[in-house]
Amino acid sequence: MKPAHMGTLKFFSLLFLLPGLAGLIVSAMISMHYLDTLPKTPAPDEMRITPRNIHGTLVYQTVEENQRLSLMEDSSVGFFVIGLALGLVYLSKWGLVRALGAENDDETAENLS
Repeated sequence: MKPAHMGTLKFFSLLFLLPGLAGLIVSAMISMHYLDTLPKTPAPDEMRITPRNIHGTLVYQTVEENQRLSLMEDSSVGFFVIGLALGLVYLSKWGLVRALGAENDDETAENLS
């Protein structure tokens, strides 16, 4: 694989991996905020009737809050997994390139002897 392709692969790996990780951290922070602020019993007057289990505690939120947090969690996991897969491909190719480079260095050293 050409060095330019390796750089592109590394770039896209980080492009997906880092925002995915950041999204997971932000969604965890939102979940903890919900745990502290949302009611533990349904509040129909506030439209907080959708349950969410956060660390074994049931809190009630609106449908919109549930959809936003679920979308954030799911998309963050997707981005992270794509970035992780690209990173593993990059590391695999990088190891192969280094191994081939080491073989070529050994052959060059033998030819010079």
